Amino acid sequence: MFTMRTSLKIFLGVVLFFASAYAADPAFAQDAAPGASAALERALDDVSGDGQPLSTTLQILIVMGLMTVLPSLILMMTSFTRIIIVLSILRHALGLQQTPPNQVLLGLALFLSMFVMAPQIEQINEQAIAPYSADEIDLTDAIEKSGTIMHGFMAKQTRQSDLKLFMELSNKDGFASAEEIPFSIMLPAFITSELKTAFQIGFLIFLPFLIIDLVVAAVLMALGMMMLSPVIISMPFKLLLFVMIDGWALTMGSLAGSFAV
Repeated sequence: MFTMRTSLKIFLGVVLFFASAYAADPAFAQDAAPGASAALERALDDVSGDGQPLSTTLQILIVMGLMTVLPSLILMMTSFTRIIIVLSILRHALGLQQTPPNQVLLGLALFLSMFVMAPQIEQINEQAIAPYSADEIDLTDAIEKSGTIMHGFMAKQTRQSDLKLFMELSNKDGFASAEEIPFSIMLPAFITSELKTAFQIGFLIFLPFLIIDLVVAAVLMALGMMMLSPVIISMPFKLLLFVMIDGWALTMGSLAGSFAV
């Protein structure tokens, strides 16, 4: 019988499957799914406490909670924030209001984030999901190992000045290494650093298109065509420039390369 518990397994199984199988090689992709499924089974049993099936109310609560937390994790602990901001600035620089659509930009940012985060996803699968599914570690250890991996990624991408700022605001200092910095400080510092980096990249992307707008506006004024919108005239030239330099490949490659350490 197709119960709510089965629906919960399918929902969480899809999340864990993509998290583990995406980073794995194609030859091992099929082996990653059973591990995620076994880890899911153990997690559900641990949550229930006594090994009994969760009630329908609790299952619905868990599903709604995961649907609420998962987007926040994607936004706040991965490369998603930097990528989506840069892509949005690029769209505005080209003078295109709704092209590409928001859904396309979100999809590009999501899958590029999965590409950038592939090493971390693979480490989480090897050090947390697979051992937990094999009953080698408990749920607490699996969560701790996953958090350590994500903490290391954020520490590498965070500026020291941002870390110092939030340490001063929280009146906490004296950490011997980045590993000792708690998530309460690392998360806001990471987001602040990502916003700074995204706007810096966006500024560099915006400059050549701004020059085109200025040149077109100056030419139109010289010709006395002040009633004609420069945006309409400059847009084809900006699109031509973007296509000639293979702008999408250049942008995606630069974004992915900006996370290299």
